[in-house]
Amino acid sequence: MATSYNYNRLNKDNAALLMVDHQAGLVSLVQDYPPNEFKNNVLALADVAKFFNLPTILTTSMEEGPNGPLVSELKEAFPDAPYIARPGQINAWDNQDFVAAVKATGKTQLLIAGVVTDVCVAFVALSAIEAGFEVFVVTDASGTFDEGVRATAWERMSAAGVQLLNWFAVACELHRDWRNDMEGLGNLLSNHIPLYRGLMMSYRARTGK
Repeated sequence: MATSYNYNRLNKDNAALLMVDHQAGLVSLVQDYPPNEFKNNVLALADVAKFFNLPTILTTSMEEGPNGPLVSELKEAFPDAPYIARPGQINAWDNQDFVAAVKATGKTQLLIAGVVTDVCVAFVALSAIEAGFEVFVVTDASGTFDEGVRATAWERMSAAGVQLLNWFAVACELHRDWRNDMEGLGNLLSNHIPLYRGLMMSYRARTGK
């Protein structure tokens, strides 16, 4: 059956990553993933961005309030990235400095992850779609109160044209071909997926690498 769907793949030369409100206080609200799993997913996405040299923007909202500061691991991962500490805007897209930083990347594909999924992520994703960007939300590096809330947020974003995928799919779609750097991506994956670590160990034992 004929279809009009166009598969526009993530392109490492045309994508930027927006890390929205991964703040110490807000992270404590995440209940749709176990804490250690969620942290691993967020840091895995950060490693993917560094591996592919994606422009990355960090933002927080009202750090001096209960939301708290940006988690230290992200500060350390992206010491030179634009860091937009919003004075209070809930939707980061309402902050002119944030939007200016996004546009300054020159990229038209936006990867978005954050806390919480239904507000901090969804509001930015919907605003970016409206502004003409191609938007991909990284589901497992975004968290919220429970799976029901998450499902509603995913449905709302999907209806607007946001594409949903996990960090592993992001890595593979950006990489395109194992021959580009099998060892490099394999090592990244093994650092965050225990089962993949076993796969790489088996490969090294077989090949002597």
